[in-house]
Amino acid sequence: MNRIFGSSKPKAPPPNLTDCIGNVDARSDSIDKKISKLDAELAKYKDQMKKMRDGPSKNMVKQKAMRVLKQKRMYESQRDNLMQQSFNMEQTNYTIQNLKDTKTT
Repeated sequence: MNRIFGSSKPKAPPPNLTDCIGNVDARSDSIDKKISKLDAELAKYKDQMKKMRDGPSKNMVKQKAMRVLKQKRMYESQRDNLMQQSFNMEQTNYTIQNLKDTKTT
């Protein structure tokens, strides 16, 4: 019998653990790309600082380099956290597969 307000929407399947691992790995790869861009920017600032004499302009470039370095460290810590999360999910997936194999035998 039809409901007054229509039927309920079909529920989405629960997220698969391997899909979640793939998503985390993709985010980790995108952070790696950001880190490589920041490395290139740091190299550019380092070359600029080699050519400059001490003074306010060199200090300004140094401040920019320090800001980029701080950002790089933040991205590296995020990447490390994502890699640890991915490893934990892989371990969980491995354990689940072992339990399924044990159940069938």
